Amino acid sequence: MGKWRGLGVLVVLGMTLMAATATVQAAGDDPVQIEDLVVTATRTETNIDKVGGTSVTVITTEEIQAKGYLTVEEVLKGSPGIDVKANGGPGTLTSVSIRGADSKNTLVLIDGIMVNDASAISRQADLANLTTDNIERIEIVRGPQSVLYGSNATAGVINIITRKGDGKPRVYAGMEGGSYDTWKAYGGASGEIGDVFNFALAASKTETGGFSIADADNDRIPQGASTDEDDGWRNTTFSGRFGLDIEDRFIFGVTLRHIDSTVDADDFDFAGYAVDNSFGPGMPEASRQDSKQTFFRTDAKAKFLDGLLSTAVYYSKAIQDREFYDNNNKLSGDYESKTDEVGGQVDMNFKHNVLSMGAVFLDEGFESDIEKEKTANTDSFWIQNHFFWQDWFELVAGLRMDDHEEFGSETTYRIAPSLTLPHTGTVLKGAYATGFRTPSLYELYAAAVPAWFFAGGNEKLEPETSKGWEVGLAQPFWQGRLKIGTTYFEMKFEDRIGYVTDPVTWQGTYENLDGTSKSRGLESFIAWQAMDRLNLRLDHTYTHSVDAEDERLIHRPLNKVRFNLDYQPVEALKLNLDIQWVDERDEDPSFNYDKDGNPVQELDAYTLVNLSARYRLTPRLEIYGRVENLFDEFYEEAWSYATPGLSAYAGIRVNY
Repeated sequence: MGKWRGLGVLVVLGMTLMAATATVQAAGDDPVQIEDLVVTATRTETNIDKVGGTSVTVITTEEIQAKGYLTVEEVLKGSPGIDVKANGGPGTLTSVSIRGADSKNTLVLIDGIMVNDASAISRQADLANLTTDNIERIEIVRGPQSVLYGSNATAGVINIITRKGDGKPRVYAGMEGGSYDTWKAYGGASGEIGDVFNFALAASKTETGGFSIADADNDRIPQGASTDEDDGWRNTTFSGRFGLDIEDRFIFGVTLRHIDSTVDADDFDFAGYAVDNSFGPGMPEASRQDSKQTFFRTDAKAKFLDGLLSTAVYYSKAIQDREFYDNNNKLSGDYESKTDEVGGQVDMNFKHNVLSMGAVFLDEGFESDIEKEKTANTDSFWIQNHFFWQDWFELVAGLRMDDHEEFGSETTYRIAPSLTLPHTGTVLKGAYATGFRTPSLYELYAAAVPAWFFAGGNEKLEPETSKGWEVGLAQPFWQGRLKIGTTYFEMKFEDRIGYVTDPVTWQGTYENLDGTSKSRGLESFIAWQAMDRLNLRLDHTYTHSVDAEDERLIHRPLNKVRFNLDYQPVEALKLNLDIQWVDERDEDPSFNYDKDGNPVQELDAYTLVNLSARYRLTPRLEIYGRVENLFDEFYEEAWSYATPGLSAYAGIRVNY
């Protein structure tokens, strides 16, 4: 690995020299004009309509404020191609998946910092404690993105981008409260100083009394002592982004986010459902989980030759610690992970293309109270060409080589063209890509726990490989006020890693599963700006995901529909209506049972209706409120784990 890293430094330097030479040769051409709207799709600042055949959704801070949600989990629910599953109320384990793939195939970032936890079972991201504080936008890129982002991006990427300070320095503060004894106090400041230094700071404290994680509304599981204890959540978040911009040519940035949280916990009984105490009265029970998460990144960017050449280097680090306690306040488990990433990128802006090259060096490690520290290193090199011809044709093509210290080298590639018909504005797009996911450290090296029939990790695991493709079209009408579109996709996963139990000994471990797991579906939308201040949008996602035996994968709805209405009847008032319908989902009948011993095979469909409003009393004072689950719909995202019922919240914010 050492020789690869030494070579990597030389390659980055060599790319810079080649870029400078090539740029001098191209200096007579006009540079490409690119709007700063999205960065995740191509790793360059690009207009959202100029990303080739890539499927991208952007959720802006205005949309987040319009709905009034507290957490990223709530914001993502209902987005095209996205499935979010929480094991209970706020602060409980929350996974996210894209296009029917496993959650381990979705890479979650904060300003480019990896959120996926190296100590988690499959290196998946847990959204439980991510609040909406200081978020400028969330970019969702659907489809395999391993070429740009490596191992965990085989189904897509979610990048949470924090706010950048601009304009005159200003401060804000607010407070809100509501159902389940919930309250939140928050504040922040942002702005520019001397047109050189910019900053954006935010801090918040959130607490909720919550409700029983074991579902008190589910009469198919034991009630009474198992469901009469509320499980609360406490979260403190600090977020900061700082920048130094010298004549828009040399830019230095620092991003920091720290989260300190505690959530009360319930057990999962071997009988097949959630309970307050799976071991019986008087025995130790799951009491709480304390989590600390720190995400840090610093980067330096430079532009030369009037922007024809851009270079960037960065360092990022994530530290995530999870401690589990029983009702005697005794530590029952402690998991800590660290992820360090160093990278560099060179972009050459020609008249008809942007050529980008980069190198990434990733170190990850985890340890626990029963496992010694385990580590892994991956060195990666990638190249991508974004070609465009006038305003009607684009082609994004890329290649990546990953060298993992345990599994050797793997090459992935991606091609994503798009065509815009000049006279009708019709957009035709497509993409084909391959993916590569290495086993997680836990899957490889986890210590055996005989009491739980866990035989430990499996060091003989092989990487998962995948490929995916999509085709789609979009058509604008009435000068873009009405737009409709649809995209068909397919993904296939080979050597998928799953948990396998020996039917004789009941001992289980992780193995590469035979055959091919598949996911296919259709993402469609209608967006209509009916009036200048009235916007309506309808999204439908169809997803059919099956394992190698053609059995549907659990927790994946076949259909999801979302309708959103955003209306501003007067300048000071904003209203939002959000309706989500989620189809039935398969559950694992070999693991989940009701209190009578009957296997649970399916979770019911449900409809959620949410309302929100914001009113600006003065230029510096506004009030807001929201009602969630207006019709008190009973539903579960995972068997026997509760979800919020009818609830209402209100708040006030002061801007200065």
